[in-house]
Amino acid sequence: MSLLLSFCFFFLFFGAAVTAASGGDGGSAYEVLRSHGLPIGLLPKGVREFHVDGEGRFEARLYAPCTAKFESEVRYDASIVGTISPGQIAGLSGVAAQDLFLWFPVRAIRLDDQASGIIHFDVGVVDKRFTLSLFEFPPDCAPALVAESQSGELHNRL
Repeated sequence: MSLLLSFCFFFLFFGAAVTAASGGDGGSAYEVLRSHGLPIGLLPKGVREFHVDGEGRFEARLYAPCTAKFESEVRYDASIVGTISPGQIAGLSGVAAQDLFLWFPVRAIRLDDQASGIIHFDVGVVDKRFTLSLFEFPPDCAPALVAESQSGELHNRL
């Protein structure tokens, strides 16, 4: 009897995990990116939960903050939110890009067109350009060790 209960619990847990990762309302994070003409590698591996509404507002949840390496480093918070539309993500929060040892929040991501092969990260003071080929596949993401200080908050430790 306990074996049967364990077996049922496993399938209930596994089914809930698969539903959470796919979002349940519009497909997986990677399918939604692709359907809007964006590369799936804009989000790292390990999206555990994803939701998007009819207006394109989305939230992607990772297991923990992490950092991925492209031409420079990109840091992802555990929660990433924004509004997706064809070829772009606006109102983005939860993503930061490193430039000259400083971390800048990425506010928007824009793809000019597929033929240009360039994707733009709007970090406020600078428009960072990356080759589209860097984002063909979701990157591995290493745990972020100092997430608070990278996001711009100052802490004094005694």
